[in-house]
Amino acid sequence: MFGGQQPILVLSQNTKRESGRKVQLENIQAGKAIADVIRTCLGPQAMLKMLMDPMGGIVMTNDGNAILREITVQHPAAKSMIEIARTQDEEVGDGTTSVIVLAGEMLAAAEPFLQQQIHPTVIIRAYREALEDIVNYLQSDLSVQLDVKDKTKMADVVKACVGTKFIGKWSDMAVKIALDAVETVTLNENGRLEVDIKRYAKVEKIPGGAIEDSCVLKGVMINKDVTHPKMRRYIENPRIVLLDCSLEYKKGESQTNVEIIGEQDFTRMLQIEEEFVQRVCADIIAVKPDIVFTEKGVSDLAQHYLLKAGITAIRRLRKTDNLRIARACGATIVNRTEELTDKDVGTGAGLFEIKKIGDEYFTFVTQCKDPKACTILLRGASKDILNETERNLQDALHVARNLVLEPRLVAGGGAVEMAASQLLTRKQVKGPYTAVAHALEIIPRTLAQNCGANTIRALTALRAKHASHTAAGVCPWGIDGESGEIVDMNVKNIWEPLAVKLQIYKTAVETAILLLRIDDIVSGSKKRGGNEPTNPAAMAQGHE
Repeated sequence: MFGGQQPILVLSQNTKRESGRKVQLENIQAGKAIADVIRTCLGPQAMLKMLMDPMGGIVMTNDGNAILREITVQHPAAKSMIEIARTQDEEVGDGTTSVIVLAGEMLAAAEPFLQQQIHPTVIIRAYREALEDIVNYLQSDLSVQLDVKDKTKMADVVKACVGTKFIGKWSDMAVKIALDAVETVTLNENGRLEVDIKRYAKVEKIPGGAIEDSCVLKGVMINKDVTHPKMRRYIENPRIVLLDCSLEYKKGESQTNVEIIGEQDFTRMLQIEEEFVQRVCADIIAVKPDIVFTEKGVSDLAQHYLLKAGITAIRRLRKTDNLRIARACGATIVNRTEELTDKDVGTGAGLFEIKKIGDEYFTFVTQCKDPKACTILLRGASKDILNETERNLQDALHVARNLVLEPRLVAGGGAVEMAASQLLTRKQVKGPYTAVAHALEIIPRTLAQNCGANTIRALTALRAKHASHTAAGVCPWGIDGESGEIVDMNVKNIWEPLAVKLQIYKTAVETAILLLRIDDIVSGSKKRGGNEPTNPAAMAQGHE
């Protein structure tokens, strides 16, 4: 409400309005169209998409979220499909392709019921019930506990995630990097578990070299060189001071006017500035550091004093890099040099060195005793390969993180979808409820399709396998994404984190429900020449 007025909706002749069944069916078509774009990107035999942006840059990827982020769509329902891939990526970091494929199939499963004039609310109620059942089955019967200390099992799960990506050829190396990085940044304080890979596991991409040269550094690497060429570039067991203040004289915040009467006043002004820099440097030298990192600038005079004291200075660090160095070597970031004490000096690093890689200098603070931050150094032939490797590695890191936070697993290769589908079917609830059971089968079906197997034969055999499974526990049979054959996932060691699967089902079903709820789309009139609407009646639309 604006100024006590009631909101008004005036439909001018320029306002397009569509409602009812037509809109619901159109939304379903839009959802299916997005799912069809992504479908070939699922599984180990996934195809890559090459996307070109208006600036002429290209992206080659099979990451669902990365593809949809680059695509421009007009239809509002398609936009909300793209949004769920982003949600999935931010929440659990993996399963972006699966969630889109499943959401598209959930919408498609509702189409026949809408055509039979069944009310959307009835369909939604059945979908909600099915989702609750799926979540209950997953948390009890269909998932198994994982021992986080069992490194081999952890590696197998991350390997299953990496196997479907471009980086799959170097899966052993990627798995090792992901597990090392997550183990490094895991913080367990008084029973509180924190794994912040976004902030403390930085990925540095340097073109050149081979992908096999990639590694996790036990410490931090930053793209900086020393401020003065004579400063030391190799220090063992350094004492590190981290600052958030500039080592130069203070400049006025805004325009500053100084009135000088005599010549000696100007000399005195310069002298005061120099004394200030000298005092700041004396404060630093008092705690006997070997290296000073600061987020602000370092003046020439400060460089001179620090060089004389044998201290290396590196300036203009990013805040995030400074925080990582603080975590790695145990230093405290100080805002005023007067407050520097021995406690603030970081002594946890074993080596400080500056190396030249390619044509740039990089600072390494490595061999840390107990680093709670790390840098992942990626090498590769070109920028495109490095970008795709980084996207894949982020997924692997998130999977490893999910396992540490919630150590439960479900069988991969479409086995868990088929098992959940069978359990829903056995409840023998007619109507849209069984449609959810059939929609779940899209994951094994797509896996079979993408590796060129006979889809109908593979799915029928898999269904029969699950239907005849009477032993205790989950039926671990699924589709081998490489060959399209039905295999036991226990033998193949293909497992996925429960957290990822739960998020996929919740997001997919909730999105289908959301889009089925829409029965009206109103789009306002186009503006002609500036801000004037084409029809005065359309002006009232802005009140809402």
